Amino acid sequence: MAPVLVTGAAGFIGFHTCRALLERGEEVIGLDNLNAYYEVSLKEARLALLQEHPAFRFERNDVADAAGLEAVFARGRPDRVIHLAAQAGVRYSLQNPQAYVSSNLVGFGNILECCRHGAVRHLVYASSSSVYGANTRMPFSVHDNVDHPVSLYAATKKANELMAHTYSHLYRLPTTGLRFFTVYGPWGRPDMA
Repeated sequence: MAPVLVTGAAGFIGFHTCRALLERGEEVIGLDNLNAYYEVSLKEARLALLQEHPAFRFERNDVADAAGLEAVFARGRPDRVIHLAAQAGVRYSLQNPQAYVSSNLVGFGNILECCRHGAVRHLVYASSSSVYGANTRMPFSVHDNVDHPVSLYAATKKANELMAHTYSHLYRLPTTGLRFFTVYGPWGRPDMA
């Protein structure tokens, strides 16, 4: 069976996703740019644990680097992609908007194109509860209006949902978006503690 590509593999959710896939016998290609949004040493420690598994292979690359990403797809030929790489954090987007445009919009477009041309059977990607904006109705529902984001981060995640929907429609690429709420646990991000 072809490998699964997990982007953001050194991040909190990516790390746990890779571990779960490896435990069920999958071959995993983990991709991450190891940016300094938070301690790189924590990301390296997560990767060290993953690299103990013989079915794990690490690729250091930024999803915004189209040529580099295309090379990863050509070498690994994944048939499923779990896209968890993104510039996270609502507050950080106020000071560093370009990081969000590059990673969350350009990078996601690159992922979609690589999936389309690489015969990927299914793309699962991380969206965010931030797309609900200033919605106050509880509990949130997938049917709630998400057309009024209140941060650039939320806007990029809403854009990802629209882009994925369009690729599904135009190119028959099966996609599933996951609107994560607050995610925490062992090996978590320091800013989420």
